[in-house]
Amino acid sequence: MLYIVIGFLWVSMLIYVLMGGADFGAGILELFTSENNRSKIRTTTYNAMGPIWEANHMWLIIAVVILFVGFPGIYTTVSVYMHIPLVIMLMGIIARGTAFTFRHYDAVKDNMQQLYNRIYVYSSFITPLFLGVIAGSAVSRQIDTDASTFASAYILGWFNWFSFSVGFFTVAICGFLAAVYLIGDVKDLTDKKRYIRKAKMMNGAMAFWIIMIFWFSYKGDIPLFNWLFGNFISVATTVTGLLSLILLWIAIYRNNIKRMRFYAGFMTMMLLIAVTYSHYPNIILLKNGAHLSLFGTKGPDKTINSLGIALLAGSLFIVPSLVYLIYSTPKKTDREVQ
Repeated sequence: MLYIVIGFLWVSMLIYVLMGGADFGAGILELFTSENNRSKIRTTTYNAMGPIWEANHMWLIIAVVILFVGFPGIYTTVSVYMHIPLVIMLMGIIARGTAFTFRHYDAVKDNMQQLYNRIYVYSSFITPLFLGVIAGSAVSRQIDTDASTFASAYILGWFNWFSFSVGFFTVAICGFLAAVYLIGDVKDLTDKKRYIRKAKMMNGAMAFWIIMIFWFSYKGDIPLFNWLFGNFISVATTVTGLLSLILLWIAIYRNNIKRMRFYAGFMTMMLLIAVTYSHYPNIILLKNGAHLSLFGTKGPDKTINSLGIALLAGSLFIVPSLVYLIYSTPKKTDREVQ
């Protein structure tokens, strides 16, 4: 049952990156769009993600609940030593959801719409940034559980170049996923070309921040290169991920919507496997050389068994309901949205 719980944890994070990441990415694309074209991207974004935007954070909630119930040692360490970036990330989620709602459903159309738009785009950037910072900090070996000062305990563990490089890469991949998904949601050739350009821009940003991640991992003595190329599974998933990226761009230029979306999701999955496999089941690597493992920090067997049963039973309701929500909600026309 432990492996079932771990599987749900990993899958929930993958789906959150794919769906929630593209959700954030829509706001990121809007942030890097000229004022003349922002109204178009708002219409397309709302049309595409309107049916499921509230459901995306369900996957993050599931992951948090799994850690809280099943792996309290990991949950406690993250919530204590990463509480500052966690609070910023959660504030970003709240602010973004609030702004998204008010800018579409506010009965009074006035200058407040500009404020809602700003809150939406900046929180769309900040939230995945700090999500990536937390993820990078977990493996950066900078979290100091033996710290004697506030700065070393609660700031230096995440306030470093490696963690922020992972954060900016997370922002870039969210924007890339959104651009790829939205290519298939527009019919006008000019709009398609616009999203293709944005996909290129975000792809370039991904490449840049990957280089920065490797550089700062080298400077910080983080064995990232060995994690990605030190065993057959990691090498295979890394190479497969790169091949998926090539096939994705071929699908884009052939306007094959289903394939481009499949390759985008598959590439992200391969990337996630590549960066987590080598140090599995160790989730958090500490500054003192210790680590927190999914096996070493698990709760009592009765708790794990109950959690596994609850997750299996819940998935029987959640997954069909989510599929029904996506396919039963009619797409709004541009006129209806505006």
